[in-house]
Amino acid sequence: MFGNDISIDLGTTTMLVYIKGKGIVLDEPTVIAVDTDTNEVVGVGNEALEMIGRTPPNIKAIHPLHDGVISNYTLTQEMIKRLFKKALRRVPGRPRIMMCVPSGITDVEQRAVIEAAREVGAKDIYVIEEPVAAALGAGFDISRAHGTMVIDIGGGTTDIAVISLGGVVSSRSMKIAGDEFTEEIIRYMRREMNLHIGPRTAEKLKITVGGVIKREKETLCEARGISSITGLPRMITVSSNDLYEIFDDFVYNITERAREVLEDTPPELHGDIIHDGIIMTGGGSLLYGLDKRISRELGVECHLADNIMECVVKGSGIALDQIDTVTDPTHIFHKKAYIHE
Repeated sequence: MFGNDISIDLGTTTMLVYIKGKGIVLDEPTVIAVDTDTNEVVGVGNEALEMIGRTPPNIKAIHPLHDGVISNYTLTQEMIKRLFKKALRRVPGRPRIMMCVPSGITDVEQRAVIEAAREVGAKDIYVIEEPVAAALGAGFDISRAHGTMVIDIGGGTTDIAVISLGGVVSSRSMKIAGDEFTEEIIRYMRREMNLHIGPRTAEKLKITVGGVIKREKETLCEARGISSITGLPRMITVSSNDLYEIFDDFVYNITERAREVLEDTPPELHGDIIHDGIIMTGGGSLLYGLDKRISRELGVECHLADNIMECVVKGSGIALDQIDTVTDPTHIFHKKAYIHE
């Protein structure tokens, strides 16, 4: 990889920028805060995240990506520009950029991602499917005629794929991931506890007491919100025993898509997957017991990647490093049509 080559994991909730030799130089939320009276941007990244739920009505903190794709192109472009300025101060010249995209992305959605990167002055732009990048970042040699299965659960999408010879053999992409887990907690608290809570409180509950299997030892977490009965501030204690069953539908959908991927995979590769197990990456995979539930449902061991939050961005960096050495790079990424003339 050249000194000014970078890889980017532009996620629904977080953007990571990786430079070989320097590691991850940016890890900030994909949030932008806008003054709706003047249309001026008042913050991005960590600064904007702190504003969620704490601003006057004219200040809106927005996630411009939804379900893994760009929902507001103008705000996404502005957010990327500003976050790039933080990261690219360390990179001279016009960098080559490798962008990670969900495996189920449409041509229109992919073009929006590419154009957003193009606007910040990239020299050449490449894209790589997230499960391929995740497998590379987890340390797998995907160039062999060997089946590797990845379940990558991010903030907006879950990507499931079997990879062999550097390409995707079978895949599914679904818009059920970490953000949906958080939203379900908000709905549950409103429905069962008569308490309105915000996304940051729900995220705290998800991490502290959330899960998909019953914990051996009950854990507790305080939640503050607004009572739907009195309209006044209220604090309650939430138990891990309250939450572990509310994600059953999500787990079912993920495992069913994984079954479909396995059904579409040639039998010759099944032995490799059974031997190696399924690798799980992405922050959503950290939901307590999710790896065990999927293992139980599929009958195949699931393993959490060591660097679970960084696999995708580091894997895309590895792929970018291979652009000038592999015989046919289109097996790993899509080079054509995204290079500046």
